Amino acid sequence: MTLEQWRQARHAELAGPDSWLGLVGLFWLDAETSAVGSDAGCAVRLPSGPAFLGDLIRRDGVVFWRPAGGRAQQLRTDRDGLPDHVEQGALSIFVIERQGRFAARVRDRAWAARQPFTGVGHYPEDPAWIVDAEWQPLETPLVLQVPDVTGELQPVTVAHKAVFMVAGQRVALLPLSVRENEVFFVFRDRSSGRETYGAGRFLKAGPAEAGRIRLDFNRAFNPPCAFTAFATCPLAPAENWLPFAVPAGELKWQGAHAA
Repeated sequence: MTLEQWRQARHAELAGPDSWLGLVGLFWLDAETSAVGSDAGCAVRLPSGPAFLGDLIRRDGVVFWRPAGGRAQQLRTDRDGLPDHVEQGALSIFVIERQGRFAARVRDRAWAARQPFTGVGHYPEDPAWIVDAEWQPLETPLVLQVPDVTGELQPVTVAHKAVFMVAGQRVALLPLSVRENEVFFVFRDRSSGRETYGAGRFLKAGPAEAGRIRLDFNRAFNPPCAFTAFATCPLAPAENWLPFAVPAGELKWQGAHAA
């Protein structure tokens, strides 16, 4: 996929009905039973719809949905991929799991009809920011306590690092996940909070081959928390704070949250 095709796909994702921009609520399900509805007393407060739509029930590590006057049925969370959704008009309610805690997210799939997405700016493409890095194994795997935007810490085991040179400086990035077809990084640099999103940016790379990994910073992109207060994004660990600006990839979105 060319960079232009990647940018077009990214725009379509952010402009679509399931965009991060459509989220209108995040509610932690700390009680065993959480009422869902537009009534002010509901634990999961909907912006519209019936005063009481039903209950989300948390039991033995599983979440159930019990509609008003109906029977309870189990809901899949995002732990195993795509979660089940409860639909109410244009609203969609689904459950996420983070470090053993459950939360209900509410999305308004008609959000773009009121405020269409106009896009995210980006730096001009620069081949100099396509980096061929060394993929070095760590002598001893490192367990990072990675914070997220909610203040929680997530332990991440790291076994490799991507090492590269920029303007005579030798630096490294630690991956937060390594999958069969994708390596995922979160980083900050000297542009963060100025031209780019303050909490940092995400970068995905293909799998390492023969001890090398290709990092294309032209495809560095804003995390979900740049677009909504209802995300649970990981933040860049201190080890991934680069001591120089990376003028490549996405710029700060004009409606971004301060960070």
